[in-house]
Amino acid sequence: MRILVSGSTGFVGTALVKTLEGQGHTVVPLVRGGAARRDAATVHAKGHEENVAWDPVTGRFDAAGAEGADALVHLAGASIADGRWNAARKELLRTSRIDATRHLIGALGKLQRPPRVIVAASAIGYYGDRGEETLTEASAPGTDFLPEICRGWEAEAARAALFGARVVNLRSGIILAAHGGALPRMVLPFKLGAGGRLGSGRQWMSWVTLRETISIIQFALTTPGLAGPVNVVTPNPVRNTEFTKVLAKTLHRPAMFPAPAFALRLALGEMADALLLASQKVMPAKLADSGYRFSQPDLAGALADVLRK
Repeated sequence: MRILVSGSTGFVGTALVKTLEGQGHTVVPLVRGGAARRDAATVHAKGHEENVAWDPVTGRFDAAGAEGADALVHLAGASIADGRWNAARKELLRTSRIDATRHLIGALGKLQRPPRVIVAASAIGYYGDRGEETLTEASAPGTDFLPEICRGWEAEAARAALFGARVVNLRSGIILAAHGGALPRMVLPFKLGAGGRLGSGRQWMSWVTLRETISIIQFALTTPGLAGPVNVVTPNPVRNTEFTKVLAKTLHRPAMFPAPAFALRLALGEMADALLLASQKVMPAKLADSGYRFSQPDLAGALADVLRK
């Protein structure tokens, strides 16, 4: 397959590009600036053609370079956790997802042969803080800032159906990897001997490893019947208290210093409630119905594997 990838240098994108190239697919990264043609040896070795120029702010797009691609994996967007959520940061988070996706899908729709498959990032933030409720793709959205962004983000990607594309919205949970995402920040307090639960510890955490995430993206690309929102989480969510105990045991460190909710809110503001204290018990119903088989469904085994690497 010839696959366009936005966000190709990010946490998930880097791992995805490496995997797709290793399987012989042709990966075409969408990048800011002019299209950078690679020499023939690099194309042969890496599976890359030239990059396609795309400016997510202005909407500038190199249509010629994107023509004839089989699929798009759309992962671009400013990091949710990098920086306190003031008005300017919120606007960046919104525009880098909703507006950028609108520009990109609009540009693809003008191609003579647009991609037939769009696999686009979203997040379980769509559901908001839901306490003890078990959530599937059929559950209603939340009403706060993150649900608002996710609704708009998914709606813009879904417009690709107008030019006949099969659209999959990946509602990702907490993605676990040793080198990026949330886990290194979770691990640090434990390594310093100051780890513990967050707030009450009763909030549900829905998680998935980076390796499993890449496998699910590949599954989404190649499974014709899979469309719409797809929860990218394992079928085994855990409470924060349990996650903390398993992480501490894996690291051979104590878990004796809980972080009170008020302290997290004081340090992080609104972001603390949305990312650390919200309870989201999410199940991967569509993946189960589609026959996907998880390779890392157990938290203890997954953390042991991730942190060993």
